[in-house]
Amino acid sequence: MRPSHTERRFLAGPASRLAELRRALRIFAELLRGFRALHFVGPCVTVFGSARFHHGNPHYELAREMGRRIGRLGFTVMTGGGPGIMEAANRGAREVGAGSIGCNIALPREQQPNPYLDRFIEFEHFFVRKLMLVKYSYAFLALPGGFGTLDEVFEVATLIQTRKIESFPCVLMGLEYWAPLRDFIAERMTAAGTISREDAAQILFTDDPDQAMRWIAERTAKLLAAHRPLRPLRLLGEKGIEPR
Repeated sequence: MRPSHTERRFLAGPASRLAELRRALRIFAELLRGFRALHFVGPCVTVFGSARFHHGNPHYELAREMGRRIGRLGFTVMTGGGPGIMEAANRGAREVGAGSIGCNIALPREQQPNPYLDRFIEFEHFFVRKLMLVKYSYAFLALPGGFGTLDEVFEVATLIQTRKIESFPCVLMGLEYWAPLRDFIAERMTAAGTISREDAAQILFTDDPDQAMRWIAERTAKLLAAHRPLRPLRLLGEKGIEPR
């Protein structure tokens, strides 16, 4: 999918009634395409993080290790499908035979899918992509990243706070990087009463893979045990994923 100005025009204010109807139908089609592609991927853990860290960087290697551990726990690893932290997590999942999914966004500077994906879906609208990254996941892991990573982390935190989703585990790894955010949440937001201590406690900040995995495993055990795999129907052109 080539980048377009569709979302920019959509967010620029009201258009004609016919144009708005066409956009609504286009968004519906994009949602439906995402649902069909991801309906059978199994329970996922979504990993967020920067596209700008490369092989050999400590954050890349940590994401790769977490991808392995998440896969061994029985989850499919879902990311934004690009390079950097996303590539590392997908790569780790691939190395242990776990499912590996990428949900990309069409941008002016085209982001190429990483080579460690069992399924790759590209979206035109950010809000559709974010919906997919949340809808199929039982836990969320974020490593250092930029505005996009912060947007995704706080989207998840808000959905948990407002009980729009279950109290899924949310882990931020890379303490040196996240320390100012951790302190801001604990010392500013909580102290000012803009969030509760329970809200702040929904996010675990750690550098310890063992602690992160315990946090995820303990809080997803019942959900994982209750999960019943859905079977695709060939008659409808549905396909599961086959980890490589």
